[in-house]
Amino acid sequence: MRIAQVSPLYESVPPKLYGGTERIVSYLTEELVRQGHDVTLFASGDSVSNAKLISPCEKALRLDISCMDQIAPHFTMLEMLYKQIENFDLIHYHIDYLHYPLSRRYNYVPSVTTLHGRLDSTELLTLYKEYKEIPVVSISNDQRKPLADANWQKTIYHGLPLDLYKGYESEGKYLAFIGRISKEKRPDRAIEIAKMAGIPLKIAAKVAKPDEEYYNNIIKPMIDGDPLIEFIGEIGEKDKNEFLGNAIAMLFPIDWPEPFGLVMIESMACGTPVIAWKHGSVPEIIEHGVSGFIVQSVEESVEAVKNISSISRKQVRKDFEKRFSSKVMTNNYLDLYEDLKNVKQINEAKYLNF
Repeated sequence: MRIAQVSPLYESVPPKLYGGTERIVSYLTEELVRQGHDVTLFASGDSVSNAKLISPCEKALRLDISCMDQIAPHFTMLEMLYKQIENFDLIHYHIDYLHYPLSRRYNYVPSVTTLHGRLDSTELLTLYKEYKEIPVVSISNDQRKPLADANWQKTIYHGLPLDLYKGYESEGKYLAFIGRISKEKRPDRAIEIAKMAGIPLKIAAKVAKPDEEYYNNIIKPMIDGDPLIEFIGEIGEKDKNEFLGNAIAMLFPIDWPEPFGLVMIESMACGTPVIAWKHGSVPEIIEHGVSGFIVQSVEESVEAVKNISSISRKQVRKDFEKRFSSKVMTNNYLDLYEDLKNVKQINEAKYLNF
């Protein structure tokens, strides 16, 4: 199949550091190529892929300090795509709704859009009432709730290559928090849990500009002078296996409707149990008592830490392999691609026979 994968340009594919969507685009693209499909990746010029790469910009926009308008390159990318649209059997978008006006008008090639972010804004209700014909994929069932009437095709969970991480069987030495410092991720809860449990906490997290005030006013005072808490900062892919694999558990104390939570399956891939708040996708990803514990308070989290040895790290890794590999994810998308192509062909036949 001739497939176009259209990625956001904010990070490279795969990203150098933080970047969940672009990482998933990479894993999906590479697995499609491995399975013999003809894939063209539309992404930033510093992306690395076995697919054919087409880019409107030399490097990821987040790393390009000279870039003043981050939307403009996306429109250039769409124009590049539509100039050769007839070269593809299917187009898979990962750029939210930016392409909807064009996809409505160039609908002779089937397409689908994976929605990677939160959808609970009132503006999106109006948008999806207008573009109700656009096929979309959710990354968890919970993600769909605010837009129940969108043209949902399927829920497809994210997946990672099986050889990306190795499972660690040791019980670990510290608690881990990884991702991004922000109010909705609640690193303050992670720090409270570690202090109450009397166990060291390592925080490997990005501090984005909008979150600097929260970090400086709330998180930094909780860390300063406490020997239990170590702030490492943002880490890349090559450091995650050791960081997560050597942890007793990964803390995921979120306070928002998480659409998926890639760090949960990264932790599972390392054999490290997850202690996660019951929000968003968490009950779909974590099996309570098997791959971790689902909690609703700091006190419950501390109790979960005490009982973490009841979780088999081998079983955590097995659960990841069964449910969240990039091969499983890709095969689910391929099934959907075929369905969309068949529907397109049926509709065209009906039109011709009218």
